[in-house]
Amino acid sequence: MNIQIFGSSKCFDSKKAERWFKERKIKYQYIDMKKYGISMGELSSVKNSVGLSALINEADEDAGLVSYLAGDGAKLEKLFECQYLIKTPIVRNGKKATVGYCPDIWKDWE
Repeated sequence: MNIQIFGSSKCFDSKKAERWFKERKIKYQYIDMKKYGISMGELSSVKNSVGLSALINEADEDAGLVSYLAGDGAKLEKLFECQYLIKTPIVRNGKKATVGYCPDIWKDWE
């Protein structure tokens, strides 16, 4: 398994995801979204796995910035520019990915 967790230190679900993998002694790489962000290639790969709508953090008051755009390409570009609008954590295992806290899916990756 090659687990990557893209998260935020202020996100409770990111902390829960880290704890879930630590408790099972599964090695992972943690990437702080605020400090390092996510590359366009990684973001596209996650979008292909989970869908564009799953990536948008609807709880953020600026989520409408993405919703009004026409076409998935423009929406993905806006998410890349404004990464604070991306829901966290993003957990990747190769081409597989989840957004949010999804232990039911992660246990099938073991």
